[in-house]
Amino acid sequence: MKKKQQAVVVTTQHKGVFFGYAESTDGPTITLTKARMCIYWTADLRGFMGLAVRGPQTGCKIGPAAESMIVRDVTAVVECTPQAVENWEKGIWQ
Repeated sequence: MKKKQQAVVVTTQHKGVFFGYAESTDGPTITLTKARMCIYWTADLRGFMGLAVRGPQTGCKIGPAAESMIVRDVTAVVECTPQAVENWEKGIWQ
């Protein structure tokens, strides 16, 4: 039986911040589908966890989605709210 994918924000030791859908979030390496990278987020989000709670807002820079991506050296995985998922899917770049 296939596990359900969950929408997550992932950070790495290399200061990368990514959004995507993961079946498993255990370990230092995880696979994300429909993965996006956050290049810049605005101060009103109050840190990367705001990206998991509210999602990107006007003024953020979010890259295009890649079908699949392996993220290495994971430091944090935060489950996204439905509002955050909706905003990540917009792919805001301003």
